[in-house]
Amino acid sequence: MRMTFRWFGEGNDTVDLRHIKQIPGVEGIVWSLHDMAAGVEWPMDRIEEVKKQADEHGLNIDVVESVNIHEDIKLGLPTRDKYIENYKKTIEKLGKVGVKVICYNFMPVFDWTRTDLFKELEDGSTALFYEKAIVDDMDPMDLVNTINDNPDFTMPGWEPERLAQLSKLFDAYKEVSEEDLWNNLQYFLEQIIPVAAENDIKMAIHPDDPPWPIFGLPRIITGKENLRRFVKLVDSPYNGITLCSGSLGANPNNNVAEMVREFADRIPFAHIRNLKRYDNGDFIETSHRSEDGSVDILEIMKAYHDIGFTGYARPDHGRHIWDEKCRPGYGLYDRGMGIMYMWGVWDSLNRYKENN
Repeated sequence: MRMTFRWFGEGNDTVDLRHIKQIPGVEGIVWSLHDMAAGVEWPMDRIEEVKKQADEHGLNIDVVESVNIHEDIKLGLPTRDKYIENYKKTIEKLGKVGVKVICYNFMPVFDWTRTDLFKELEDGSTALFYEKAIVDDMDPMDLVNTINDNPDFTMPGWEPERLAQLSKLFDAYKEVSEEDLWNNLQYFLEQIIPVAAENDIKMAIHPDDPPWPIFGLPRIITGKENLRRFVKLVDSPYNGITLCSGSLGANPNNNVAEMVREFADRIPFAHIRNLKRYDNGDFIETSHRSEDGSVDILEIMKAYHDIGFTGYARPDHGRHIWDEKCRPGYGLYDRGMGIMYMWGVWDSLNRYKENN
């Protein structure tokens, strides 16, 4: 397992690269050019700038999250081909600096959805919270206003240029079914997976968050059966999965550890996150410790150990603790503790294997 840590860039993060370097076992950063609009070709000088910054701290830039996909590709519009060509060119540039994994998603309009960015837990910490009844009843623009009430940090997946087109996008998706979305995803994969293979970069789709339809929008990367269908769309080791325990774990019917074992050879990147589910469909994110949430992180780590996982992993969202002021879900302290919990489990499994 190769441990990484998400970093949003100089001037766009409360976490410095020197902080990340001090977390035991972290080899690299998970990064992106967050100011680049979906569909544009990334400039080489900006890519090389990030590499230079990481190199100065002895960190790799092997994992990019994300190169965002333009909505015209998801909608299957005739204009999609020019955006796919830009995507291919970006893949080629990332290959030149040693990138090995690109995490992306195929969610219409919204990359992720929460109703409260700082919901208080019993211990006084705060975390990202999803209240099902609110999402079921609210206008999407009300949700946008909630997310935008956080002016100090950019929120990936909620970029201003995307939100400015919200009404237009909802109208466009009225005629798009789940099957249409599958077809549009396959078209995209058939175009880019050969380019990814040529550049030795594994594409790793992120599950839908949460893993069910919202606001009438189709969602397709939601559980085991759909992941089985996904890997067959283009049957290549370069067509992989970012297995996110938190996104998939929001649905109690998803057994993440089973998925780790089934899709072992198609997981180049793991997001490890815990959450507490409620019977009414709500959930709140918690510490990584298994006992604090509804997702069995201990069993998931055991599954990764059992398959001999050598891919990249990162602690996903964390709580906001010790009065830290940070981007929602992305503080330093709780994610750092999450890494130590994961290493503790991993080291214990190594020791047990050595002695038995």
